[in-house]
Amino acid sequence: MQKINELQLAKELIRFPSVTPVDAGVMSFLEKKLKQLGFKTKVLEFREKNSKPVKNLYARLGNKSPNFCYAGHLDVVPAGNLKDWTVNPFKPSIKKGHLIGRGANDMKSSIAAFVAAINNFIENYSDFKGSISLLITGDEEGVAINGTKKVVEYLKKRKEKIDFCLVGEPTNPNKLGEMIKIGRRGSMNGRLTITGVQGHVAYPQRANNPSTALVQILKEIKDIKFDQGTKDFQATNLEITKININNTADNVIPGLATATFNIRFNNKHSSTSLKNKVNKVIKKISAKNKSKYKIEYSVSGEAFLTNPNKTTFMIQDIIRKITKIKPKLSTTGGTSDARFIRKIAPCLEFGLVGKTMHKVDEAVSLSDLKKLTLIYSNILKNYFK
Repeated sequence: MQKINELQLAKELIRFPSVTPVDAGVMSFLEKKLKQLGFKTKVLEFREKNSKPVKNLYARLGNKSPNFCYAGHLDVVPAGNLKDWTVNPFKPSIKKGHLIGRGANDMKSSIAAFVAAINNFIENYSDFKGSISLLITGDEEGVAINGTKKVVEYLKKRKEKIDFCLVGEPTNPNKLGEMIKIGRRGSMNGRLTITGVQGHVAYPQRANNPSTALVQILKEIKDIKFDQGTKDFQATNLEITKININNTADNVIPGLATATFNIRFNNKHSSTSLKNKVNKVIKKISAKNKSKYKIEYSVSGEAFLTNPNKTTFMIQDIIRKITKIKPKLSTTGGTSDARFIRKIAPCLEFGLVGKTMHKVDEAVSLSDLKKLTLIYSNILKNYFK
């Protein structure tokens, strides 16, 4: 068996311009590598109506319990203006002890570290009792409808049991070892449309300005104190992200006004309870202003928390020993695919330092990459011992 080196594999993965939802051949490349290690693999392609098809990969080594799963994504965000980069983002280069390329940080290097860790582990413990699996998607950076969400549904139908899942997202703010994510806040967007009556600004009595109701609604929902936070979560916050009155004349009262807001919420709430709270405000103020309204919501995920267990503390201890930092158990940040996986398995997230993700000259420290491989290797060894 040819030994897999994490740096070499990271470079190979970065060379594929797999910008969501384009696969560019990266999934079959990784599948081939895993087959060489003895994995049984399945490439799963999903396509929702009005969306482009996305390739995903589920691979498993062994058929016994427990099944330890690693989850990650091979899709990346666009590189932006190539002239801003000091290297070609899809021709990875090493500079000053860092590997630079799109996906170096988020999160092809983490996947490379885990595959190298498996290689190290099975060389020494080929007769381990249990299974190792990988759930790799190509739809994490996009709308996430043809990715992990669908793979989880597929695994549920097949009654495939995952006993614990490690998601390899870049979780550390500044230094490797600072943070493990044990949950995430929920996220929900609301799009509000207020319909009034268009008219001349000099005759407001003949019109009904929708912006009056809109401004009042936005002020009241922004001022809601949802909660004070909990011991595991920061406070719920609502942010107004767009206000639009598409009016081309200054002497016309508009007939329509729209706004979009996002709520990041902790586990004191559900998307349903928040909708009810916000809808009461919208209904009350619209009625007072004799305006019609329409509100549409889209929910990215509910808040969730994986209560720390012996596996969490084992992983925390391994990270502390290797990095000399005791990682904080946190729920901060945005959403991740853990929101889908937690429906079938307890999971936590630990990966690289996230400082350069989505940036020009996205990079990973070579020292961190080596340490992460060692951390992942030791996690497997301790999980199956």
